[in-house]
Amino acid sequence: MHDRVKTVRNEFTRQADTLAAGAVFNDETILARICEAAALTRESRALDVACGPGIVAAALARPAGEVVACDLTPEMLARAQARCANAGLANVRCMVGRAEALPFDDAGFDAVVCRSALHHFTRPAAALAEMVRVLRPDGRVVILDVMSAEDAEASALHNALEYLRDPSHVRMLPKSELYQRLGEAGLEVASEAGWTNHREFGEWMKIVNAPERTASLRTVMTALARAGIGAGIELRLESGRILFEHSPLLVVARKQRR
Repeated sequence: MHDRVKTVRNEFTRQADTLAAGAVFNDETILARICEAAALTRESRALDVACGPGIVAAALARPAGEVVACDLTPEMLARAQARCANAGLANVRCMVGRAEALPFDDAGFDAVVCRSALHHFTRPAAALAEMVRVLRPDGRVVILDVMSAEDAEASALHNALEYLRDPSHVRMLPKSELYQRLGEAGLEVASEAGWTNHREFGEWMKIVNAPERTASLRTVMTALARAGIGAGIELRLESGRILFEHSPLLVVARKQRR
């Protein structure tokens, strides 16, 4: 566990500034969708799991009464705290914590949000169970993550590329497995929305702030694209540029009725 925590903290300390500035993470339309899905009011208390630099936490804080931003990496929490302070958002509290062992009491939140982080958890089932534990009976869990292909070979190849880019990556799930894991955690899906993010190799690599990985990964992805192997992400070359698609899914889930 110590080695895993070290890997995650090293990667996200490295990415603190580039991730905070990434256009794909600051898209106001997507942030509005997340806030709408969380359905917060001034009486609501929300938890942002694996909050990163606080982009989602700051968005949630505007309609919410209180937001707790939780992350494993202190450098990310420092960015989150500064972002919220600069925006005059005094209702955000930042705490260090692991998604698989959240440092909160049972049934303390009206909404639990997790954006672009489930694929970094070694035990997503444990993380989802923790989200359910801290959720009030009538609350909602909001998950937003990129889905991998349902085809096992394509999914494995996609995830291998993601890991070569960022060794804190574990696994993007296919939609069917995400639904299965939500059900096993005692959640039922209330709504979903999906879309396509058009990605370009240079933009994607810039976020991880690891130039030493660029050349080898460019070689691999170029070879795959030239061989017509899409890796479940429509990997391709256009005018010498490596392009591909990510397929995010925004899911709202509630505790199953007994």
